[in-house]
Amino acid sequence: MLKEERFKKIMKQINLHNKVLSIDLSSLLKVSEDTVRRDLKELADADQLVRVHGGAVSKTMVKPFISGQSVYAQEEKQTIAKKAIALIKDDMTILMEGGTTMFEIANIIPDSYNLTIFTVSPQIAIALSDHENVNVYTIGGRLHKNSNIHVGTRTINELYRLRCDLCFMGVNALSVERGLTDIDLDLVEVNKAMFEVSNKKVLITISEKMNVQKRYQIADLSRIDYLITELPPHDELLKPVSRSFPNLCIL
Repeated sequence: MLKEERFKKIMKQINLHNKVLSIDLSSLLKVSEDTVRRDLKELADADQLVRVHGGAVSKTMVKPFISGQSVYAQEEKQTIAKKAIALIKDDMTILMEGGTTMFEIANIIPDSYNLTIFTVSPQIAIALSDHENVNVYTIGGRLHKNSNIHVGTRTINELYRLRCDLCFMGVNALSVERGLTDIDLDLVEVNKAMFEVSNKKVLITISEKMNVQKRYQIADLSRIDYLITELPPHDELLKPVSRSFPNLCIL
């Protein structure tokens, strides 16, 4: 495989999943980890991604929401955000994760709504501060620098003090067989706690992340109340989910 083709495949994985492991890229590209590390260094030197221990992350994960910065599949994420807003009602208590799709939701929350919103993402908290009638609380803890989300025991303990009406959560990978999965255990544990303290769980994802599995499971799809993608609810890609989990509402 030519270097240019490897670069395209690496950037595709970065754009889809925000973070990649060298060992997974080695398997995907059928090259050595040394070759992957050299490729990642070249892409980092070209300002295409950020290298971290064991792999790389998207630039939007390290310095997200910078004005003028390109966001992967932004139109699709804006479509998802519009669907998600329909679930929000006045006087709700809502729990939000981080990420660029969550940022699109934060941007279009109606100003007339009186809401209490907790988030593990400092960036989402700042985005929400523009809404006069939204009370915003950040769930503190150690900052996971590869995702700008708070993680660790302190974060999880604070989460378990809450009871929220809705939880909006993004996803790294989604499949019928294993549900929500990720490659980072710190984030997995925080996500699990977020689900435990929420009455309704709303999963938001672009469709390209479907039919993908990563190392660690967050939750089976039977735990999810709503699945929101940019696709129409009856799209062929979503039918395996609706057949396997008939109680899951797809928007």
